[in-house]
Amino acid sequence: MGDAIRTMRAKDVISAKLASCYITISGNRYLLMQAKSLEAKFEKDKQEVAILGRTGKGHKTVGWNGTGSMTIYSNTSMFTKLLKTYKDTGEDFYFDIQITNEDKTSAAGRQTIILKDCNLDEGVIASFDADGDWLEQDVSFTYEDFELPEEFGMLDGMQ
Repeated sequence: MGDAIRTMRAKDVISAKLASCYITISGNRYLLMQAKSLEAKFEKDKQEVAILGRTGKGHKTVGWNGTGSMTIYSNTSMFTKLLKTYKDTGEDFYFDIQITNEDKTSAAGRQTIILKDCNLDEGVIASFDADGDWLEQDVSFTYEDFELPEEFGMLDGMQ
């Protein structure tokens, strides 16, 4: 009889709802409790490489681009004030976002990512919806760097 197939335990998935999100603007750190969802992407920039003796091309990474998006409940003027400062002075603004995912039921532990030098692409400065339930806004941004001060642990059976 062969070895049993190892599988992940259901308790080890990470609940998408169990996270925290902090934003640091001009040295001031805020709990961004208005955040409903966030996704940060790391996109590699690749160039095709013609290789003698092959019919197919290779691919070489030559850089990367960091982008993100989040949906927040519209009950803070934090981003609107930053946009107004840019409008009034021409001074752009950069901030950091720290995201921690931790589900204490999971053996994976916790992971923290810090997105460095984030910059808004756009912002909603006013809205209403007579047919809606509550005010929300989608916020897109870029980031220049990221850190991984805490990473998920290896689950039993991965090694």
